[in-house]
Amino acid sequence: MSLQAPLARVLGLGSAKEGTGHWWAQRLTAVGLVPLTLWFIFSVIGMPHGNYEIVTAWIAEPINAIGLILLVMTLVYHSDLGLQVVIEDYVHGAAGVVTLIVVKFVHIVLAVAGIYSIVVIAVGAVQ
Repeated sequence: MSLQAPLARVLGLGSAKEGTGHWWAQRLTAVGLVPLTLWFIFSVIGMPHGNYEIVTAWIAEPINAIGLILLVMTLVYHSDLGLQVVIEDYVHGAAGVVTLIVVKFVHIVLAVAGIYSIVVIAVGAVQ
């Protein structure tokens, strides 16, 4: 029998002591994705014909490159948080640990590849 009130036990964040931080991170990235995604969609729709030269010139503008990097980082982090919850809930034992490691690695590779691509286009082609 615990001497703590039920509210005190609830506010204790559970045994891992990190559930609230994960929950907040997932919600904040979701909120951040709304304006970034809308900005991206309206920017792409507003491009005339969307050929390669126009798109690369658009990405080369500093504000657009920064926006795209923020979009990639937020999207990958939000995806990682969501998949982590699903894996922790439905994949158990060693398979769960291995799956979490693989998913984390894939997300890191995706983030690095996306940011690298944006920087290469924004700064200039690598020979």
